[in-house]
Amino acid sequence: MKSATVVDNLDQPVKRGRRFPLKWKWALGAAFGIFIVFSIFSILLFNRLTAIMMDQEKTNLHDTMTLVVERLVNQSKPLTYDTVLPYLRPDLATDSDQVPKVDQNAKQNIYTDSIIVKLAREDVSVSIYNPKGQRVYASRKVPTKFKRLNHVSVMKEQIGQAAGFVGRRPIHSRTTGKIIGYVQVTTQLGTLKHDQHQLLLAFYGLAILAFVVSGIVGYVLASYFLKPIQLMTDTIDVINVQPQAAKRIPMTRGNDEFSDLTQLFNDMLDRMQRYIEQQEEFVEDVSHELRTPVAIIEGHLTMLNRWGKDDPEILNESIGASLQEITRMKSLVQEMLDLSRAEQVEVHYPNATTDVKAVTNQVFNNFKLIHPEFTFTLDDDLREATLVKIFHDHFEQILIILMDNAVKYSQKRQEVHLSISRSERNVEIAVQDFGEGISEEDLKRVFNRFYRVDKARSRDKGGNGLGLSIAQRLVDSYHGSISVDSVLGNGTSFRMLFPVYHPEATEETTPTEQTPTE
Repeated sequence: MKSATVVDNLDQPVKRGRRFPLKWKWALGAAFGIFIVFSIFSILLFNRLTAIMMDQEKTNLHDTMTLVVERLVNQSKPLTYDTVLPYLRPDLATDSDQVPKVDQNAKQNIYTDSIIVKLAREDVSVSIYNPKGQRVYASRKVPTKFKRLNHVSVMKEQIGQAAGFVGRRPIHSRTTGKIIGYVQVTTQLGTLKHDQHQLLLAFYGLAILAFVVSGIVGYVLASYFLKPIQLMTDTIDVINVQPQAAKRIPMTRGNDEFSDLTQLFNDMLDRMQRYIEQQEEFVEDVSHELRTPVAIIEGHLTMLNRWGKDDPEILNESIGASLQEITRMKSLVQEMLDLSRAEQVEVHYPNATTDVKAVTNQVFNNFKLIHPEFTFTLDDDLREATLVKIFHDHFEQILIILMDNAVKYSQKRQEVHLSISRSERNVEIAVQDFGEGISEEDLKRVFNRFYRVDKARSRDKGGNGLGLSIAQRLVDSYHGSISVDSVLGNGTSFRMLFPVYHPEATEETTPTEQTPTE
């Protein structure tokens, strides 16, 4: 067995160990299955046909005996060769006067006489015996023994080297009622054996043909039905060589289990690739953002190491600046972790639900308490608890991010408006401020990571440019939508939509009792 090896070239197939392909297993399995079924059917059919042919031979034997008796029953004296021949073989009678009138036509046309036709068969022999058991006529010499019987008998006996049927019957005179002779008819089964042999050859040929055809059909069907698996294998080979490859399994036209499996497999590859990209982006973003505070801390430490240790003023300034950068680094790392987790909520929080009305009111009251200098307005159009499928802490985090941004950029007109409403399918939450606003150019990139509308002022306010990105990822992960409208100098409005969740009547779990799935 050769071990499997993976090549670096995506155009070359992956080499695997020797194996017996599933297509051949399927084809041979179908062929053997159909062959066995066909064999059983053939055996039953052969036995039935054989029984029918045996019954037909018996019927022919009975008919022959009946016909012979009907020809000879009108005589009153014991049968002799001279009295039998005109009735059974009128074509051989030398004296036309001896041939009965009913058989005159038979003498003229031997091919229409029923008795001549039956006696002409090679496997049929008719023997006539007188009352003493002496044979007076035989159409053919057959090695069978005579048995005197007073009733009709048909038995299977050995006739020479082959088996056959022997029929015996007494002949009663129609005029006197006495026995004037006996008829013995033998039917050899050579023709039957020949027919059986031909039938077996036909069955053998059909069985071989069925095996071959079923194998070919099974192979073709296996190739067709297993094509998605082969495509899946090829895709896995490519992904193993290059995890970031965009190759996916082509969707099949049929609406079956393979199409469902293909869809699930492609979705899994998409999620895996998305997680890899998120990891790479996370590393790149963190390394980029940490470069500046690390450089600042390194500069202060280098200065202290050279000559600043003896100057208390420079020492305190460097330590304070370093601690400030470390605090910002901690905040940045925490926000990056929140962003990474926001992209995996479908794994950790698949069944969490939240009451939008309760959480929105809670966040509204908290901001009123924290920022008493601001005027906060809440328009709550929800008359009852309204559930959406989102983890409680994540919904609260989204609202805090939007409210915190509204407070940061509303220093001139310190007013924030919060509203919640619902339609038949969705809940809408809007946060509006009346601050600086966002230009049309910046509005397109406001949800990008580390993007700041005014980098200098945003850094002074403690922002890292990740809040809105975290909010968007959370909203998207819970199948919601978020949009922003802004007029430069007049304020900004963020709107979110979440599908309303309608629990079944039997569910009694409260939203705040939901716990994440680890």
